Amino acid sequence: MIKVYQKQPIQAEQFDEAKWQAIYDNSNNPEEWNIKAQKFGIDHYHGYFIIPTHEGDIRVHDGDWIATGINGENWPIADDIFRNNYAELPVIPDVVAEYISAVKNGETDLEDITAVEAALGAIEYDQASHIEAEWIQQHGDEFARAWLDGYQVEAQHDTRAD
Repeated sequence: MIKVYQKQPIQAEQFDEAKWQAIYDNSNNPEEWNIKAQKFGIDHYHGYFIIPTHEGDIRVHDGDWIATGINGENWPIADDIFRNNYAELPVIPDVVAEYISAVKNGETDLEDITAVEAALGAIEYDQASHIEAEWIQQHGDEFARAWLDGYQVEAQHDTRAD
């Protein structure tokens, strides 16, 4: 019987060959290049950019995505394959992230810990502040994805005058 598995979230950055070529061309020595390229393990052989992987060196093409796994390993993914298999995690406010954490850690009066119960708890049962409940009500799909898949916390903007 074939089983279906969910992929874990990964970090990825799209490879810009022109940018990396400029970095390579402007490096005065191999040591400087190695420091700049160390983030992804990128190297430059015979005019091509490569990433060393467990399966050997793999060429990185312009527009490919460089994925970073949980153990820090990197590998390239073609753009079309990446876009068909991965979606960026939703960005949610910090107060909603705190609410999700509180519900999942049993710090509320909710008994059933599902995305639906968490949303209802926020909106109808006063388990969350008005701000959290209003955001959840207006962004139900994003809340469900954040609950199920994980999320990124919205960057805070300092609105104080200098």
